Amino acid sequence: MTILDVIEKKKTRQELTTEEINFFVGGYTDGTIPDYQISSLLMAILLNGMSDREIFDMTNAMLHSGDVVDMSHIPGMVVDKHSTGGIGDSTTLALAPILACCGVYVAKMSGRGLGFTGGTIDKLESIPGFDTALSEEEFFDVVKSVGCAVIGQTANLAPADKKLYALRDVTGTVNSIPLICGSIMSKKLASGADTILLDVKYGSGAFMPDPESALELASKMVAIGTRAGKRIGALITDMEQPLSDHVGNALEIVGIIDVLNGKQNRLYNEIKEVAVKLLALTGKYDEQTAEAAFQRAIDSGEALAKFAQMVHAQHGDENYILHPELFTLGKIDDTVVAPCDGYVTHMVAADIGRAVTLLGGGRMQKGEPIDFSVGVVMQCQLGSKVKKGDVLCRVYHNGKNLNEAKNLLRSAIDVTAQPCAPHKIAYAYVDKNGVIKY
Repeated sequence: MTILDVIEKKKTRQELTTEEINFFVGGYTDGTIPDYQISSLLMAILLNGMSDREIFDMTNAMLHSGDVVDMSHIPGMVVDKHSTGGIGDSTTLALAPILACCGVYVAKMSGRGLGFTGGTIDKLESIPGFDTALSEEEFFDVVKSVGCAVIGQTANLAPADKKLYALRDVTGTVNSIPLICGSIMSKKLASGADTILLDVKYGSGAFMPDPESALELASKMVAIGTRAGKRIGALITDMEQPLSDHVGNALEIVGIIDVLNGKQNRLYNEIKEVAVKLLALTGKYDEQTAEAAFQRAIDSGEALAKFAQMVHAQHGDENYILHPELFTLGKIDDTVVAPCDGYVTHMVAADIGRAVTLLGGGRMQKGEPIDFSVGVVMQCQLGSKVKKGDVLCRVYHNGKNLNEAKNLLRSAIDVTAQPCAPHKIAYAYVDKNGVIKY
């Protein structure tokens, strides 16, 4: 078998065998197949697609290209949540302590931000002292003692995906559902959780442009996870506006503390939806008892206390969780205002994320330092009625690119005379039993 044979086969819309898929994934990972030949194959996959069996085999090959985390020594059910990314998406930070309060373990490996989407690890590192690089032994000790822990992804988790993604990024082959499935699911399966909830975003602040394409992606990923023996489901959720009112690293921690204190907003409602679905997937709850467990964790203060406990166990200063006014934030600018009376009818959520990056709160290249203290706090949402001069968003800054960021924010939020239709958070849910549309 040669890589030319594999390329020719996919070019002519034929199915690749398991052996052929293992050959190209393994050969590219170990360096025996060069970039230019895999680039050709990736383009053939983008243009001609893959069957569900091919996608599963590719995911499996990528999964086994590196380490697979063994969670068997954790004395209970381990759950995981994956979001395809968005603006103000800090759900993991609240979900981990809430789920731990509900009797399941969360051993979460998360990534850093790049471009306009913020990373969970960056947000946690805005808490002074918080360590996202625990040793494997300490990571599992925290999971067992607290019930949850969040660290950065290990270097050898699905290394085939790391190489393939870097190549896709420079060859115009990112936007391929089979390749997206392999990338996401190889890392999720390698992470070792028993039960997985996927949060697949669509809209102006997400990778998938519309709910139909997000549902297609979600359905294929659920099929892969089910075939791999996992309890798995997927929510298709809206990212036409920032999920949290708070966008930026330290600010998003403040927003999460609000939710754990019971503040009900878009972020609260999404966290509740995800938590209920994930708890029901475990089989330990139905949706009614899961919702009651979620509410108990919030109302009792146990979830906030659990978050502080996790922060302390990972060497962070838990006083910042109990007293968020301790966070150092940038100077406030309130000059992004409504240009007229009317309604907020459209947002370009990605541009709100880009504005935060311009302020210094994100990175465009790996390794760039970021300013934890800057960001945006939304003062409106889609459908809000506003008067001329009302503040649309409050900008926290330290002077960097302030005017450019404000101009981007002004163009990202539309105010018109007529109201828009109400926006629901979730469009659909899919698991092995099929699709439920809301």
